[in-house]
Amino acid sequence: MQVIDVFDQFSRVASALSASSRLRLIDRLCQGEQTVEELARAAELAVPNASRQLRLLGEARLVVSRRDPPRVYYRLADESVLRFWFALRELTRERFVEVDRAVEAMLAGADPLEPVGQEELLRRLDAGDVLLIDVRPEPEYRAGHLPGAISVPLPQLRERLPQLPRDREIVAYCRGPYCFLSAEAVRDLRAHGLRASRLEDGYPEWRTAGRPVEVGASA
Repeated sequence: MQVIDVFDQFSRVASALSASSRLRLIDRLCQGEQTVEELARAAELAVPNASRQLRLLGEARLVVSRRDPPRVYYRLADESVLRFWFALRELTRERFVEVDRAVEAMLAGADPLEPVGQEELLRRLDAGDVLLIDVRPEPEYRAGHLPGAISVPLPQLRERLPQLPRDREIVAYCRGPYCFLSAEAVRDLRAHGLRASRLEDGYPEWRTAGRPVEVGASA
């Protein structure tokens, strides 16, 4: 019987994760199942390149696909990939102080207030004190979102300002701690005189914490 070198298998996974473009795709897939075209757009890749990178992730059994002609959909293989991604982020953050510095630089001037934690958000939602908006692209919202959140993709935010209430605080959220869409949304909302804060993390962290989520378009 042929003996498989387990370290060769480890290297298959490590090799699949050795390109930043593939890590961006993993991060986007943490939001839920999406088409190749949607993933390419969100990760700022050409569609042929995104397809090639997704195939490499598939060969390492990190993602799986399904066909619904004419579309091809991808999703994470299972929850263990999501947990690994969170662990990789945290390990990198612990080893390289540049990560926190980069986040601080990106947030400088955009969100001077403390973000809202999950427990605090739940309290405010129960009290009916806030409007929750999801500023990720619409396909990511449809794949899964926080209960009661409405979809307001960041590029549409300014045109939808007249529809947003001025008598309630608005809490924006996006993909997670290394996504800055919600910080940009908060900056724009405050610039137009609305009370706004952002969620401390994002949809994947909320779901992984075992909190309820909804799937589908806005009602």
